[in-house]
Amino acid sequence: MRSSVRGPVVNDGEDSTDSTPLLQGARQAEAAPVCCSARYNLAMLAFFGFFVLYALRVNLSVALVDMVESNTTLAENRTSKECADHSAPIKVLRNQTGKRYQWDAETQGWILGSFFYGYIITQIPGGYVASKVGGKLLLGFGILGTSVFTLFTPIAADLGFVALIVLRALEGLGEGVTFPAMHAMWSSWAPPLERSKLLSISYAGAQLGTVISLPLCGIICYYMNWTYVFYLFGIVGIFWFILWMWLVSDTPATHKTISHNEKEYILSSLKNQLSSQKSVPWIPILKSLPLWAIVVAHFSYNWTFYTLLTLLPTYMKEILRFNVQENGFLSALPYFGCWLCMLLSGQAADNLRAKWNVSTICVRRIFTLIGMIGPAVFLIAAGFIGCDYSLAVAFLTISTTLGGFCSSGFSINHLDIAPSYAGILLGITNTFATIPGMIGPVIAKSLTPNNTVKEWQIVFCIAAAINVFGAIFFVLLAKGEVQKWAVSDYHGHKN
Repeated sequence: MRSSVRGPVVNDGEDSTDSTPLLQGARQAEAAPVCCSARYNLAMLAFFGFFVLYALRVNLSVALVDMVESNTTLAENRTSKECADHSAPIKVLRNQTGKRYQWDAETQGWILGSFFYGYIITQIPGGYVASKVGGKLLLGFGILGTSVFTLFTPIAADLGFVALIVLRALEGLGEGVTFPAMHAMWSSWAPPLERSKLLSISYAGAQLGTVISLPLCGIICYYMNWTYVFYLFGIVGIFWFILWMWLVSDTPATHKTISHNEKEYILSSLKNQLSSQKSVPWIPILKSLPLWAIVVAHFSYNWTFYTLLTLLPTYMKEILRFNVQENGFLSALPYFGCWLCMLLSGQAADNLRAKWNVSTICVRRIFTLIGMIGPAVFLIAAGFIGCDYSLAVAFLTISTTLGGFCSSGFSINHLDIAPSYAGILLGITNTFATIPGMIGPVIAKSLTPNNTVKEWQIVFCIAAAINVFGAIFFVLLAKGEVQKWAVSDYHGHKN
């Protein structure tokens, strides 16, 4: 029989109906103020951490254009002649002091993709370690390690492309633990009815890091040289690490300056959602259909995201004929839209749940559908408008912007179904979701040997189809309530 104790709804089975709000009927402590709160301070520090993280990740996509001899690039990647050149007239003498290398298109592909070979390895271990020791140290040292390796990028490039590939893989190892570690921290810090807001704020830093770093890297390469791209962001990452270690705690209970009111509010809101089990229920986790719904959605979303993240500068340069160094903001514009959308959708999602009493699963499904179907439609549209430059940029921007809705959809569903194991669950889903970063750009390159508009149409259509499939799969199998294997009184049978 079900317990008569009032509290958060726990799903008694994967086939049970999920139609109630997450905290319906639960007795809650009075909500602590937002201003100057420890939980929102954590969100802002995490925001800047993920800003640095993505700046370190995408800087090579822009810098590589300047690291490679132009005749090598042109021989292997023939710029399309279908669209007119839109490069701005050069008014300032370009700095060309940076050393250049004879790397062909295949070598460049390996260099860009090597990051993900390290990134995929530490996802699940990162989630597991974070669940045992906390996410603060893991996230902090993950970004610190990536920052230090970034500082050595010019030296590795001088040693040869193999050394650079190894270095980028090591950077991937460091970044691989960050998202699972952050999810593990939020399992202890985020009140259920503030999850969308807090997580969207923290992870929106990744989008802003892309927005700022793409044009900034172009400017640095243009007026200085490409080596300074890696020195600048590496130093910024080390500075962030110092602030993180000084100001952050793993849990509200160990935070030195948190108010008593806020501590009680957070702890009481999570009281009946966290597990006291010391062992991880691996078998029930891997058999959980709601988890696999997130896996498929995450994989599908990242196929489009990583393809554009890696190749959008190439598409802008070789198809639309925009010089990325001179017009870097065009490559950054889609991610600026996504950043805004993440912040606004987080507010909207929590308002729907808290004020309008909309069920958690309904909110997650709606936001996932908008965040995956919408981008698919506009991605196809961008490929079929030919050389209409303004529409192409507009459609690519809208496509990436709408993807921001997923931050309040499947992206945080791990915390809905298993708060205690959210880091591990994210490690599992992100392991699968890293595969598109490894094979998506390679497939896209193989499908565009001549860099024609028709070839890129195929790339966009494939990404759109995968997005639609992922959205439908999630809607059919996702849940919004804590699963029975994720609570402390679960022993393999119903009580």
